[in-house]
Amino acid sequence: MTNLLPHSQPKENTMDTQEAAELIEQSGHGDKQQNRSALTISILAMVLAIASLGGSNAMKEATQENISAANVYAFYQAKNIRQTNFKLAATDLELQLAREPNMNAQAKAMFEKKIEEYKKTAERYESEPESKEGKKELMVRAKAHEATRDHAMQQDPWFDYAEGMLQIAIVLLSVSIVASMPALYWAGSILGALGFVSTVNGYFLFF
Repeated sequence: MTNLLPHSQPKENTMDTQEAAELIEQSGHGDKQQNRSALTISILAMVLAIASLGGSNAMKEATQENISAANVYAFYQAKNIRQTNFKLAATDLELQLAREPNMNAQAKAMFEKKIEEYKKTAERYESEPESKEGKKELMVRAKAHEATRDHAMQQDPWFDYAEGMLQIAIVLLSVSIVASMPALYWAGSILGALGFVSTVNGYFLFF
């Protein structure tokens, strides 16, 4: 009986060593999983900040360009009204000349000079390449502001989608650390990847 004790003791020590090794391995595996989740959360938080900045800038740009387009259109309309007034004034003087064929030469010359001035002014309002404030130039500027506004408005929804997906992804990853559920980690990672793609598309509008 006494000979059995020395043989049984090493066997118990062997089992304890194996169990400790398994616990260490499991603990190490858990730390690795937590570190991976924490790193993923950090990356997604950075992407979320970038998406938030892009969305804010897109909205500001859309608002600013919309105001600029409205101002240019108002300027265009004012130019158009003034141009129409000059055209009407020139037409009125031409009608007066037609009604008075016996007008003296000096008065007729003054009428014709004034008509020519009105017509030139009306033509100048149509296009002013030097000052870029003719109707044609103003219309080009207004269209450019509208195009920039529309581009920013197309960008903004993608940033909104990205922020929503990234926030949910960060929550899932945080829960996966506490609950030690790999499924939540992968769900959060996939959602985070989609948020990253949406952020990139918000800046470049690939699709």
